[in-house]
Amino acid sequence: MPKRIVNVEDFKKLLEKAVECRVLRMGDKAKLKLRTKKMLYVFITSKEEADKILKDIKIEVKEIK
Repeated sequence: MPKRIVNVEDFKKLLEKAVECRVLRMGDKAKLKLRTKKMLYVFITSKEEADKILKDIKIEVKEIK
């Protein structure tokens, strides 16, 4: 079962451990999924904030349609 992240700071801390990031855009929101070796984390935010976060990500990013 994935764990939900509620703020950006926690998401950025988990980026160091993450293997990949998947992005699902739906309506006016975006769901960012971080996969680590042991756990899946989910962060739901606005599309604009997701675009800002994705600019700084250095790991593999996959768009899900």
